Amino acid sequence: MNILVTGANGQLGNEMRVLSETHPKHTYFFTDIAELDITDKAAVSAFVADNAIDLIVNCAAYTNVDKAEEDEATAMKINADAVAILGGQGVKVIHVSTDYVFSGDEHVPCKESDPVAPRTAYGRTKYEGEKRLLAACPEAVILRTAWLYSEYGNNFVKTMIRLGHEKEKLGVVFDQIGTPTYAADLAAAIFTVIETPCWHPGIYHFTNEGVCSWFDFTIAIHELAGIQNCKVSPILSEEYQYKTPRPHYSVLDKSKFKKTFGVEIPYWMDGLKRCVGKLKIEN
Repeated sequence: MNILVTGANGQLGNEMRVLSETHPKHTYFFTDIAELDITDKAAVSAFVADNAIDLIVNCAAYTNVDKAEEDEATAMKINADAVAILGGQGVKVIHVSTDYVFSGDEHVPCKESDPVAPRTAYGRTKYEGEKRLLAACPEAVILRTAWLYSEYGNNFVKTMIRLGHEKEKLGVVFDQIGTPTYAADLAAAIFTVIETPCWHPGIYHFTNEGVCSWFDFTIAIHELAGIQNCKVSPILSEEYQYKTPRPHYSVLDKSKFKKTFGVEIPYWMDGLKRCVGKLKIEN
């Protein structure tokens, strides 16, 4: 197949690029905004036709939660309008969505069939993207994920390592629970979807295994990075004073993905060890 990967310069897109080197069965076209504006319907249609694209993997998204509140129109353009354009090309689509489509008030892991109730502009635009994609391309695969990080781009892991070196003390929220997800593991899951002999359309949840708070996550990051001179203290979300509300419980049930594709998913600490190990080598 000829496979278009959008958002190729982001965390997930970069991991897809790296992993594609060990998956030579198909031909991959990696694009970001400089190569292809996915909000431009004519440009997308021309690219798909000119390169005989068989499958689109959409890794592009507007992910700045706070800025989305101030500029929901732009977030909607990228997270929903562009997704509808990609879904209307007459080819299969794998699209990445988010835990933010849920309210965050749950106390058990969310299943794909649970009712959505996004409370932020980011969540609303991502959910709108899901709906428009399925309307345009019923055969699409949607993977909802959460707490994504990698050695590429800006993310929580790299920020906590930087702050750990810069500051003597940090306050990190302990009343928000979720699952850190290494983008390399999500990329591997996408390749599993691509290379499984039978196509299984629908919505799936994928994160690493296990749960923790942002405070626990930070402690683990600092331990693995060898940071010893920064005291990390637990604080409440209200003490941090977020501009935009964050989910208090953001755990996704991955049973459907594991059963459908017959895979074991790595524990979040194992993914973190691999990522921090690569960051150490780079530095």
